[in-house]
Amino acid sequence: MDIISTYNLTLILLASAFAFFMAWGIGANDVANAMGTSVGSKALTIKQAIIVAMIFEFAGAYLAGGEVTSTIRKGIIDSAYFVDAPELLVFGMIAALLAAGFWLLIASYLGWPVSTTHSIIGAIVGFAAVGVSPDAVEWSKVLGIVGSWVVTPMIAGLLAYFIFISAQKLIFDRENPLDMAKRYVPFYMGLTGFVIALVTIKKGLKHVGINFSFFEGLALAFGVGIVVFLLGKVMISRLKLDPSADKDMHYTNVEKVFAVLMVVTACAMAFAHGSNDVANAIGPLAAVVSIVQSGGEISSKAQLAWWVLPVGAIGIVLGLAMLGKRVIATIGKGITHLTPSRGFAAELAAASTVVIASGTGLPISTTQTLVGAVLGVGMARGIAALNLGVVRNIVVSWVVTLPAGAIMSIIFFYIIKASFGV
Repeated sequence: MDIISTYNLTLILLASAFAFFMAWGIGANDVANAMGTSVGSKALTIKQAIIVAMIFEFAGAYLAGGEVTSTIRKGIIDSAYFVDAPELLVFGMIAALLAAGFWLLIASYLGWPVSTTHSIIGAIVGFAAVGVSPDAVEWSKVLGIVGSWVVTPMIAGLLAYFIFISAQKLIFDRENPLDMAKRYVPFYMGLTGFVIALVTIKKGLKHVGINFSFFEGLALAFGVGIVVFLLGKVMISRLKLDPSADKDMHYTNVEKVFAVLMVVTACAMAFAHGSNDVANAIGPLAAVVSIVQSGGEISSKAQLAWWVLPVGAIGIVLGLAMLGKRVIATIGKGITHLTPSRGFAAELAAASTVVIASGTGLPISTTQTLVGAVLGVGMARGIAALNLGVVRNIVVSWVVTLPAGAIMSIIFFYIIKASFGV
């Protein structure tokens, strides 16, 4: 208790700095995953992707980031083990942020799309199990989260597969693909608008004190979907396309139509990512702030300080701007050749999967969801369409992430303890 009251400002500043570093790593690695399909398919330039990410990541993090934050903050370790020594939980969370931030910096530099969720959960489990007690870890919760990492890429992959196949059957395999695109693409846009509106209404708005019943939320999301559908119809009708061109040119023109759609799905993916993955950086920070400000009391519910979410949101945007290009290249170009239509299928599937999981409060890996979706699109064209060498490297980096986060977290935990004379 004495350590917390003596070093309260120092502990909050340390936690804030390392949370910003971790959020920077999320931007460099995970946001690159969210925007990689858009840039890889040339629907967005890197500058445009950064602007989209700035707006929608911030909105997702600030409006819809609270529920998953509380799951990570309270679900993985048993706070009862820290009641008599709350400073250990503070040291551990600071160590976990630093460890996860370092691992993300290394992985991003190497162009590996790793899971930030893996990184921070591995780090938290590492310091709690070794530094305190193996019983301090809620292993059943960890197993549930690990299970979601297997299930969500499969769901995203299947969704992406069927979305891409539907586009093939309805548009690309028809005699007049351009007319079919003008007819069907607005429906895809409406679906995207509906999915993203539903999670905002049901999950995000309650954090700013606005509540709707299930059916009110559903009706409002449906309304947003219809508005997006109508906007899409107007935008696509304004595209200047030559109807007398040959079929190859028609395919090119259809891809231009999907490029419009990719902007919508890029926004959706950035929002979904912000709502889900900002928790990886601000969860441990929120725990530290709560414990320090209450003088060592570990409460089951803590009000998020007003400045905590922006720390995560700003860090994410800067990470993408400064080091995001390397992982974007792996996701956008390394796994399979992406066109706007393929990238759209992957992004809509991944966004749908992430927002569904985010709405249930389960911290999933955006990286694995999106890679699963890109693999699903590749599989729709046959196994030969996949670069299996790149896929193998990605899977290996996923396996290494959890132990890497845990080992670094344990080392930093003991260094921080010693620094404060504990």
